[in-house]
Amino acid sequence: MTRRAVVIGAGLAGMLAAAALSGAADEVIVLDRDDLPDGPDHRKGLPQGRHAHLLMAGGLAAMEDLVPGVSMRRHLLAAGAHEIALGSGMVGLTPEGWYRRWRHDGPHMLACSRALLDWAVRGAVLANTKVEVRTGRVLELTSGAGRVDGVRVSSAEGDTELEADFVVDASGRGSRVTHWLGSLGVTGIRERTVDSGLVNATRVYRVPDGAERFPLTVVMADPYAGRPGRSAMVLPIEGGRWMVSLAGTRGGEPPTDPDGFLRYTLDLPDPIVGRLISGAEPLTDVHISRSTSNTRRYLEKVREWPEGLVVLGDAVAAFNPAYGQGMAVAALGARVLGDEVRRHGLGSAGLARRVQRGVARSVEAAWAMAVGQDVWYPRTRGGRPSAADRLVTRYSRRLTKAATGSYEAAAALWDVTSLNAGAGRLFRPGTLLAVLNGPLLPALAGPPLTEEERGVLRALDRTSV
Repeated sequence: MTRRAVVIGAGLAGMLAAAALSGAADEVIVLDRDDLPDGPDHRKGLPQGRHAHLLMAGGLAAMEDLVPGVSMRRHLLAAGAHEIALGSGMVGLTPEGWYRRWRHDGPHMLACSRALLDWAVRGAVLANTKVEVRTGRVLELTSGAGRVDGVRVSSAEGDTELEADFVVDASGRGSRVTHWLGSLGVTGIRERTVDSGLVNATRVYRVPDGAERFPLTVVMADPYAGRPGRSAMVLPIEGGRWMVSLAGTRGGEPPTDPDGFLRYTLDLPDPIVGRLISGAEPLTDVHISRSTSNTRRYLEKVREWPEGLVVLGDAVAAFNPAYGQGMAVAALGARVLGDEVRRHGLGSAGLARRVQRGVARSVEAAWAMAVGQDVWYPRTRGGRPSAADRLVTRYSRRLTKAATGSYEAAAALWDVTSLNAGAGRLFRPGTLLAVLNGPLLPALAGPPLTEEERGVLRALDRTSV
């Protein structure tokens, strides 16, 4: 008898889930409502697709475990992604001061356009597994004997039912899983949304001659200043391009016109991003996105969870993209699925519930980090700082301050933000001591650039002309 798995959604979470299931199912079918592009092109079903994305080290490590016979790191680098060391390859201004660049690299992250990443992952999965992608819109789940046993699909050929031994919903922020479960009698699902009103504005530039090795540059928002958060990032992506993404919370949204785009960068606490792009050639218009709230469905707490169904990626928890953790969390969730299927088999009792609870654990640290900052913005909807938030924030701010001049503190912060380690890493004795001691080196007066990089910045700067 053929064992079939169906995955809803052909984005990153869906393709990684399909890879995780490919060793246990005879047939894995991925359904997506969009016609997928043949190359690394933007598609309409991905609202954040035109904005900056970073694949954190923890997510990349999870991806390495999922696609058989492929090093995803090498595959993505060959496709054009850039590898960036958190410790030495980034210039970052935090609310507590400039990060230093250390001789030790720390964890690495990959930078490229979301279109390239999705295309490269999809190609690797399809080339190395039995996974098949079909176009179709899922209308509902089908069930029998207390388990999900398929989906009803609308496609160009009409409405059909597709039987399945296992179904994964990886359909993203717009998932209808709560409605689908309600139709099966599963109700009372708790959801939470924390919305800072963040707006992303992104424009792509050609990397100027001589600036090819300029580090990733970011001016971070300050959640604690009592005013809207405003930030900017210059991210190297494939094709000799810079992706420049601005972000502003409610009341501090970035503009859509080119002149306003530049002015916004120059009005930040440091004008480094504006100075860089003032002498670079723009290749696109400014693209705007507003799908940025933190939204979580607490599916792991449902008492009568049906067998045969798992929900992954943004369909479980979608994050404010400013924190760069959504893709890594999706990959970690897919790895939980793969690990459980390998240990217990596709048809084992309680598999779906175990996976759903494991996915929640992979969500928790990223959720706490994103919501724990967004609740501080003055016009955030869905939450205000609690007493616990105030206590955690006092510690995290001291940690960030220490990280500007303490390698021990910086290393702990890298491990957690890259999802290489859980929050417990922040409370090890060495980290606690580093936080207590504070920065061991004096605060930097400006960005930590090499002499060569300062020359590049001076050559590009048109703001004083």
